[in-house]
Amino acid sequence: MRTYAILSILIATLGLLSCNSSQSGQHTRPKINPKAEFVSLEGRVIGPVIKTEEEWKTELDAMEFHVLRQAGTERAFSGKYWDHHEEGTYSCRACELPLFESDKKFDSGTGWPSFSDEYMRGNVVQVSDNSYGMMRIEVNCARCGGHLGHVFNDGPEPTGLRYCINSVSLKFLEAKRN
Repeated sequence: MRTYAILSILIATLGLLSCNSSQSGQHTRPKINPKAEFVSLEGRVIGPVIKTEEEWKTELDAMEFHVLRQAGTERAFSGKYWDHHEEGTYSCRACELPLFESDKKFDSGTGWPSFSDEYMRGNVVQVSDNSYGMMRIEVNCARCGGHLGHVFNDGPEPTGLRYCINSVSLKFLEAKRN
């Protein structure tokens, strides 16, 4: 019984580290190009969002700020989108840039929303993350620099990628029905 309890704790800890963890306070925010242009879900050209951390604190709740601005993580199987199956688009919670579509979402068994590809190339920025003695690739929103999660090379074909994303980093917009 004791061995089972220790093994369960070890597996839970490794699962948390393998998907979304990062050491708060040691996070390097990706540089935002002030001249970058993006396309909104409505097809409008939109610019980057550059704010101070104090401004972000007034706009995001405590958990959103911890994840999006301090590269934190939510607990596995606790976010609102890990088991979400509606059709639509997942945008950045902080700036509403489209990031992922529901047809690229799959159940990875990790407890976080997982996607096999981005909504549009350039909307997600990849940054090296060497925290916790691991070499991983962190993913951030290209428009505001918000931390989303990590990307791994163990996803389904055709991309072979698994974007492991915090639910709290996302905002869902349901697809319009005709």
